[in-house]
Amino acid sequence: MMVPGTQLDLVVSAKEEMADGVVAVTLQHPKGGRLPDWAPGAHVDVLLPNGLTRQYSLCGDRWDPGTYRIGVLHEPESRGGSAYIHRHLQIGDRVAIGGPRNNFRLVPSEHYLFIAGGIGITPLLPMVHQAEVLGVGWRLFYGGRSRATMAFLDELGGYGDRVTVVPEDEQGLLDLPAWLPTEGSATKVYCCGPEGLLKAVERHSAHYPAGQVRTERFVPKEQHAPARRTPFQVELSRSGHTLDVRPGQSVLDVITDAGVHVLTSCRKGVCGTCETGVLAGEPEHRDSLLDDDERAAGDCMFVCVSSSCSDRLVLDL
Repeated sequence: MMVPGTQLDLVVSAKEEMADGVVAVTLQHPKGGRLPDWAPGAHVDVLLPNGLTRQYSLCGDRWDPGTYRIGVLHEPESRGGSAYIHRHLQIGDRVAIGGPRNNFRLVPSEHYLFIAGGIGITPLLPMVHQAEVLGVGWRLFYGGRSRATMAFLDELGGYGDRVTVVPEDEQGLLDLPAWLPTEGSATKVYCCGPEGLLKAVERHSAHYPAGQVRTERFVPKEQHAPARRTPFQVELSRSGHTLDVRPGQSVLDVITDAGVHVLTSCRKGVCGTCETGVLAGEPEHRDSLLDDDERAAGDCMFVCVSSSCSDRLVLDL
């Protein structure tokens, strides 16, 4: 069995159009070997033959040990990853993947509300299936520009009226105030989609207890100016380096320049690849991944974007 977190060379075994502008790509080991296990909410880094690396949520059957499935939206304004997959990637092609990693874990609950916008349905598909297997209550509200652009509708059709499909050209935007849980409810809310949807969900649920609402972003959320405008030091506990980080520098770049390798991908604080343990000091979190409790714990940071509130950080590197 392969070890989670290592780079694997896989082969494209299927490519299917799921909606206008969306394809599902199935990957498997070229010799039919078992792939690392994963849980709902996980994603992989896909290292494409054209040199680009992109992150995609796993949206297949987590109980199938031999395949991974991803859903890819063709984004004309992107930097070329989705365009390559749509136009050039063929069955039989080889791609490398890193992961799987999970920054969007499904935590136990007696009831779930899933809210998807567009391609944000991909990480929620395995969550819906998991909730169904566990026999807990759940609902899914799925919005998109039109039915033609909304992927995986056939799969979701088997769940009956627990799935509400809301094409914007037919019914308008998702009615979040009507669907979000009332105050005091124990329902866990999971949402993935465009930034406008995520901001709206966060605004309408701002009074909920910490951890009741979990969101996953494909792009980084807006950040305020850094809290610190003076240099600080980073001590690498295992490497024995003490490094100076000046204003405008990223911790990742300073570490890399010192010859210490840190696995990284997006460099925007959304993929979770560069997560690093914090042994001492107070990090300034500038990622789009950690929730309030995780930020308060201060025991990890994403060094591609996050900085320091204290004069010194000690990292587990």
